[in-house]
Amino acid sequence: MKKTADYVVIGGGVIGCSIAYHLAQKGAKNIALIEKKYLTSGATGRCGAGVRMQFGTETNCLLAKHSVELFENLEEELSYDGSIEFKQGGYLLLAYTEKMVEQFHKNLGIQHQLGIPSSWVTPEEAKEIVPYLNTQGLLGATFCPKDGHCNPFKTTDAYAKAAQKLGVEIMTYTEVTELLAQEGRIKGVRTREGIIETPVVILCAGSYSRDLAATIGIELPITPERHQILVTEPVEKMQEPMVMSFYHGLYCQQVPHGGFVMGLGDPNEPKEYNYNGSWQFLHEMAAKATFILPPLANLRVVRQWAGLYDLTPDRQQILGSVPGCEGFHLAAGFSGHGFMIAPMTGKLMAEHILGEPTSLPIQMFDFSRFERGDLFIEPSVV
Repeated sequence: MKKTADYVVIGGGVIGCSIAYHLAQKGAKNIALIEKKYLTSGATGRCGAGVRMQFGTETNCLLAKHSVELFENLEEELSYDGSIEFKQGGYLLLAYTEKMVEQFHKNLGIQHQLGIPSSWVTPEEAKEIVPYLNTQGLLGATFCPKDGHCNPFKTTDAYAKAAQKLGVEIMTYTEVTELLAQEGRIKGVRTREGIIETPVVILCAGSYSRDLAATIGIELPITPERHQILVTEPVEKMQEPMVMSFYHGLYCQQVPHGGFVMGLGDPNEPKEYNYNGSWQFLHEMAAKATFILPPLANLRVVRQWAGLYDLTPDRQQILGSVPGCEGFHLAAGFSGHGFMIAPMTGKLMAEHILGEPTSLPIQMFDFSRFERGDLFIEPSVV
């Protein structure tokens, strides 16, 4: 059991592995990444794994744009002996109300200023992109051909192996039960196997970050919310883009092996740790998906599962240091879009932790914004 470390990263999802890699890549030594189960056992391994640049805030658009550029070359950068299966088939975002049309045009204005190749398409043009799309009630859509989908397990594995080559020690099946702080600074972490002394902790444990921060008296405004997903049997290629409807709260993507992965958000979902699947989800998902994409009615469901969003009040992540506790850093509260911005998030967090100028501004994601009431809502989330 390791007794000391210069840096302890808590959470073995894609965010934690990306941060650990980038720290090591910048020359940091004696890094330990601790995961209570196996890598990707939390939100990363349960996500829909879409990657899109079509957001409604400049900051998320930038994070996603830079992350897409990193995804495009990630196998080479990490010297990964395999494929992360990054497929850029685009995202088709559907608009069913005048309010959505107005919001989408605002989003396009932001995206175009940042060089994101998104565009407005008519219902007829949307049907050209997805020929079997039901356009009933559809007012239009936006489409970005460089959005896509990636394998979350292989992406995390790529970061983890690259981090290990640089000397990072990855400790799986090791649960952190308590953070240790004294006189306003981090001193270490307590695990079920013993204490690891460290002056720096980076907490990126998704919804469970809230519980660990509470052990040193810090209240994080993060709540867990169940989101359910299913995958169908594999079939011949029939759909390139991810189809997403904020109106219906769903997304649907055909992944490289041929199956359709689709998920559904429920704003009335209780804010609790719940990984159980439900027949209600299957019923609602089937009704909504087959309305939008009728041929999917012929597909058989292989399995369903649930994961947790780590929601913040403004649906924006918390990145950076925690005031009043030196050496304590957060990368949590991603509210369902952590995977798609993980490459750039890891780089930015490493820069911040090592005291370097960050490649993009992150001060708007600081922990103190909630106390200040300085929130800015991300409008484009399911």
